Amino acid sequence: MRKKDRFSFFVEHFSKTQPFAETELHYNNPFELLIAVILSAQCTDKRINQVTPALFQRFPTPESLAEVSSDIVFDYIRTVSYPNNKAKHLVGMANMLVNNFNSKVPEQINDLQKLPGVGRKTANVIASVVYNAPAMAVDTHVFRVSRRIGLSDGKTPLAVEKDLVKYIPEHYVHVAHHWLILHGRYVCVARSPKCDICHLTSICKFYNKLQLTKTKSISNKK
Repeated sequence: MRKKDRFSFFVEHFSKTQPFAETELHYNNPFELLIAVILSAQCTDKRINQVTPALFQRFPTPESLAEVSSDIVFDYIRTVSYPNNKAKHLVGMANMLVNNFNSKVPEQINDLQKLPGVGRKTANVIASVVYNAPAMAVDTHVFRVSRRIGLSDGKTPLAVEKDLVKYIPEHYVHVAHHWLILHGRYVCVARSPKCDICHLTSICKFYNKLQLTKTKSISNKK
């Protein structure tokens, strides 16, 4: 199967079954989403959603977060991964928003990446979720699923990102990010993927290779 055809099947399937897929992080505005995404690095969305309500209530604006020390923020996020570093990142991010961006979350990926705690993946999430930009954030789920299905053979997140953005129609890129994450989180899991309930097996390189291996194994036993 040609890569173009594989992408066409992928987009057609999810555009019908999950046309409004979205992030599972809870937030009310771009500033809250930025905080949540920074905190979510190497941590589950479920854990972040447990932590952020109190954090958002205490620090509703960049100004309120910028005026406190990271030690105070740490007390609110101590149960997430790497709380010390993330507390420092949040305070630094808030200060830069206040001093450099008029307390508003910037739209451009290059500007977003200037913020403490914001790498390319986080910047792409904000750009796509908040501004519907055709940006593809490649996390562990997106990386794994894209390579398993055969949407990309890229060996780095950036290489996979370039393949996805190249072949997915621009107006679908921002939602395709969530298709891949949710598929990886609930179906194409890291260990023991649930191929029996997957609707992409007809185009999936991983599944086809698995079936071929089983067929050869049966033939060798005869």
